[in-house]
Amino acid sequence: MDKTKLKNYAELIVKRGLNVQNGQEVLIQCNLDQPDFVTLVAEECYKAGAKRVTVKWSHQPLSKIHFLYRSPETLAEFTDIERAEWQDRVNKKTCLLWLDSDDPDGLAGTDSKKIADANMARYPYIKPFRDAMENKYQWCIVAVPGKAWARKIFPELSDEEAVEKLWEAIFDCSRITEDPIAEWEEHNKNLYSRCKFLNDYRFDRLEYSSSNGTRFTVGLNPKGIFCGGGETTLGSNIYFNPNIPSEEVFTSPMRGRADGIVYSTKPLSYQGKLIENFWIEFKDGKAVNVGAEKNKDVLEKMIAMDEGAAYLGEVAFIAYNSPINNTGILFYNTLFDENASCHLALGRGFNNCLEGYENYSNEECQKLGINNSMIHVDFMIGSKDLSIVGITADGKRIQVFKNGNWAF
Repeated sequence: MDKTKLKNYAELIVKRGLNVQNGQEVLIQCNLDQPDFVTLVAEECYKAGAKRVTVKWSHQPLSKIHFLYRSPETLAEFTDIERAEWQDRVNKKTCLLWLDSDDPDGLAGTDSKKIADANMARYPYIKPFRDAMENKYQWCIVAVPGKAWARKIFPELSDEEAVEKLWEAIFDCSRITEDPIAEWEEHNKNLYSRCKFLNDYRFDRLEYSSSNGTRFTVGLNPKGIFCGGGETTLGSNIYFNPNIPSEEVFTSPMRGRADGIVYSTKPLSYQGKLIENFWIEFKDGKAVNVGAEKNKDVLEKMIAMDEGAAYLGEVAFIAYNSPINNTGILFYNTLFDENASCHLALGRGFNNCLEGYENYSNEECQKLGINNSMIHVDFMIGSKDLSIVGITADGKRIQVFKNGNWAF
């Protein structure tokens, strides 16, 4: 692998993704797949001024064993050590980096209900910590190759060749050039201009249609705004890019305003299982019926995780001719596939998609229409002939997407 690209990628993650500041602490969560790259990123964090870098390793095959053999009670337990770790993150506003390399099928054969029940039992303990950190710390999700993931994408290649090819795909999608930081500064400006166009119209609702059967209308929040690219922390005003790669312009819709049916255009990897060729029907904002050729039961359990899991937390626009989609690769990974085409997300919405959100509490944001849930799961609906029309409160219709791409 090109060491210059690896170093440029690590620098981009630290300086643009997390934007680590002098004296901050960093938590890196990762699998055992790329220890050398984790070491490189940790060093870049220290060079940027990090006070302490903590690496929390995991191993998906070991997680699978836990899910198979541990009792539901022990899986649901929230220990004193975990409580202390979460409180420490809240106190220090620790930067969080997740290096994703999971096998999309890595938890196949486990009991979806057992896992879902454990997560639901743990959520009330974790939620107060998440709420306390909301929009107050830097976080970033990026990807590194794992052998099993690489084999899933490139089954005809050897392990070494598949990993190498996946590295190159990640670099291409993440805009790793001779100066990726400058590339991302320009990219953020372009996404901001898209947001401004949409926000100036103050659309009341969006209409989706596609030849695959998607016929769907979603209502937008009267106080809602579209966001894209980087975000800024509350209080400390630190600008960072939470997702690398990212091609999306997004908002959180008005809870309770979604009707019609949407068809997926890419598989969804959820809790280590692939949900394929699925559709979701909405009525009065809620997913009321679903179908899937594979793992329908996983989809059904997902939207039943809690009261808000069946409602939408996000609508996102991504051009069909995005750099990711143009690779022609199905990544079986939401970070990439969600940025290949337009998507929706079930579950938790984003407070910062409300104008003046910093003046509202979490509870007030929810009363204003931001959905609340323990999950936030993106699924792709973009197609080469997708049409999206924005409709203003006075009935004016503006073509936002035509033939899968931006219409402006």
